[in-house]
Amino acid sequence: MAGFLTFENISKRFGDFTAVDSVTLGVEKGEIFSLLGPSGCGKTTLLRIAAGFERPCQGRVLLDGIDITHLPPDKRPVNTVFQNYALFPHLSVRENIGFGLKIAKRRATDIRSETDRMLELVDLVGLGDKMPARLSGGQKQRVALARALVNKPQVLLLDEPLAALDLKLRQRLLVELDRIHDEVGITFVYVTHDQGEAMSLSDRIAVMSKGRIEQVGAPAQIYEAPRSSFVAAFIGDTNFLEGRITAPIDERFSRAAIDGLGEIIVDMDRPVDPGGILHLSLRPEKILLSRDQPAAGAGENLLVGKVEDVIYFGPLSRYWVRAGVYKLCVEQQHREFLLDEAPPKWGDTVWLRWHAKDGYMLDDYHAEDESLLSLGDTTTKK
Repeated sequence: MAGFLTFENISKRFGDFTAVDSVTLGVEKGEIFSLLGPSGCGKTTLLRIAAGFERPCQGRVLLDGIDITHLPPDKRPVNTVFQNYALFPHLSVRENIGFGLKIAKRRATDIRSETDRMLELVDLVGLGDKMPARLSGGQKQRVALARALVNKPQVLLLDEPLAALDLKLRQRLLVELDRIHDEVGITFVYVTHDQGEAMSLSDRIAVMSKGRIEQVGAPAQIYEAPRSSFVAAFIGDTNFLEGRITAPIDERFSRAAIDGLGEIIVDMDRPVDPGGILHLSLRPEKILLSRDQPAAGAGENLLVGKVEDVIYFGPLSRYWVRAGVYKLCVEQQHREFLLDEAPPKWGDTVWLRWHAKDGYMLDDYHAEDESLLSLGDTTTKK
């Protein structure tokens, strides 16, 4: 798989543990590319291989067509921003940012002008003489980012750079990172276990599990069309429905019998013959909930159930509705002033409606992936 930064059949083992298992991946020039997955999935190891801090047991790394697999870190046009900032505590902000230029024996005037440019880029003008101990966490991370960018690397590697910050600050710095990327225009490779960070920042995402790539695509593609139960469960929340295809309706839709639930209409994302097993991912926000029975339109599914749990989140409420043997999660946005209406409550009978095209058929399903869900009781069938 060709790319500006390319991993070709990369494997890395630590003793008997395989951290990265035969990964082939291409990152395009100028994009923000995220490696996303749970702890221990191999994403940081892959980043460290790109940086030169680890050597692969197999495969090679190419940058702009040049093999850099065996180059030491200081010989690669690549810089890294770490989670713990790694600032020199005895150097000022300005000295930290200009450190790489000083090592490269650049002229003092060049160092000064480049450092000033970086201070402006990361919005730290006026703080150049401060010591790291006097900075907030967000300011320290901006210094680390400026120091990594000042040498104009071809690729910037970011290893969970916002993990140590509080939620509001992370959200602000995500916007800043996007702005900085737009200004400098270089390739960012961003490692995170936070789905929200990856979805909001990235041009493309590689979802990793157990050292392998599960799926690569744009954020909307990963979320709306997950290929496996792992991706569906790890990226947001979902309901898993299991059954068999019974009969085609037309070229696009078929009927399916869901065990313990009844018959529904499904969009045939991939060919499955009648009698074939179906695993469906249905996002909570795709389901419409109402007290009164609505009319089902063409291609729509309609179920009746009973509310078993409700959690109020402010802009939305999350409901768990018993329908057959399933406990389905439903999210309802509060589009109107909530105090003027009486929302469904525990024990109420409600109707659930969704269009067949809003469910997605999975290529690969494993029941243990349901443990990744954060749907309260986690499982959809009980």
